[in-house]
Amino acid sequence: MPDVSFSGLVIVAAVAFAAPLLLGLAPKLRLPSVVVEIVAGIVIGPSVLGWVEPDLVIQILAVLGLAFLLFLAGLEIELGRFKGRFLRTSVLGLVVSFAISLILAFGLGATGLIDTPLIVAIILLATSLGLVAPVLKDAGESSSVFGQLVIASASITDFAAVILLSLFFSREATAPGTKLLLLGSFLLLLAAVGFAVAGAGRSKRLSQELVRLQDSTAEIRVRGAVLFLLGVVALAAVFGLEVVLGAFIAGAILALIDRDLMQTHPNFRLKLESIGFGFLVPVFFVSSGLTFDLDSLLAGGDALVQVPVFILALLVIRGLPALLYRRQIDARQTVAAGLLQATSLPFIVAATQIGMELGVLSQATGAALIAAGLLSVLIFPLAALTVLRGGPSVSLSADDVGVELGGSA
Repeated sequence: MPDVSFSGLVIVAAVAFAAPLLLGLAPKLRLPSVVVEIVAGIVIGPSVLGWVEPDLVIQILAVLGLAFLLFLAGLEIELGRFKGRFLRTSVLGLVVSFAISLILAFGLGATGLIDTPLIVAIILLATSLGLVAPVLKDAGESSSVFGQLVIASASITDFAAVILLSLFFSREATAPGTKLLLLGSFLLLLAAVGFAVAGAGRSKRLSQELVRLQDSTAEIRVRGAVLFLLGVVALAAVFGLEVVLGAFIAGAILALIDRDLMQTHPNFRLKLESIGFGFLVPVFFVSSGLTFDLDSLLAGGDALVQVPVFILALLVIRGLPALLYRRQIDARQTVAAGLLQATSLPFIVAATQIGMELGVLSQATGAALIAAGLLSVLIFPLAALTVLRGGPSVSLSADDVGVELGGSA
């Protein structure tokens, strides 16, 4: 066996265990667990106490955690929603958001506050669907017109942000035009694989065997999903694309071809979430805290100025497009939608790490972006819930979107 140490991983696992438990014991402290995990990672890491270094074991598990996080996010995408006016509104909102993001980022670049405006514009584009969806569910708004607009918009912008990041900022030094061609080839190949898998799933004998093995020690569906995830991520690397793109698309394709989830294997997604959120994803978030450069953030200069600027930029970039919803929801829900859409953290963490590895983002700017993401998670959902209190929700019907929904996000 290779001579590796697991002492650092033990502390990381202890943090991952303690964070949600402490939050559960203090229900008045309404914080997402991810925030506590990242902050705890900063405290135990080189920036503060120096108890844990991000060694090889932690780094490998963190990469797998990032892949699983994006994979599970892709599983949340329900392409059947994107029809009619929901699709038109979401796409228009994406266009408006990206236009605003480019204007603000290049404006900040002109002032000298940031060095690479394009990557900052892309980083500020995404909404954390995985953080927003539970807030909507707890508020009883997942299936309302308001909730579905936010979910659809978050899904579209997340997908676009991942695509744009892979096109313009990748470890493979390839021109965007060539990268676009590679992306198209990658998607076509995945479409063929998806059709093949879906076709195989219609085999009666194969389906019976999958049902027989899915809840045995074979856990055949979980193994198949992990194989599919790793295969798509490896294929993305062959095409010179980022892990985040491969993992996200793998989840979206699996959600598309696996439509009988509640009929034959209702525990499948729960098992995948157990692997992801029970083990790998927390390692990624704690590891993000370990690598957070607190010294660069607190050293003075532009970094501390960038934090409030980035928070305001998130609010403007993702909040203003919520005005497009005014014909479908009331003013109170429009404000809440803007606040929820401005909530972003996982993609910021992943994209800043890529940017810093490529040398297109400074450590200080990366730290400021993550700090802004942390504050957005702390401030915006709570503000949105405060705005939502006291008003009736608008029920969603099939007529509203031209498609019958099978459940909430």
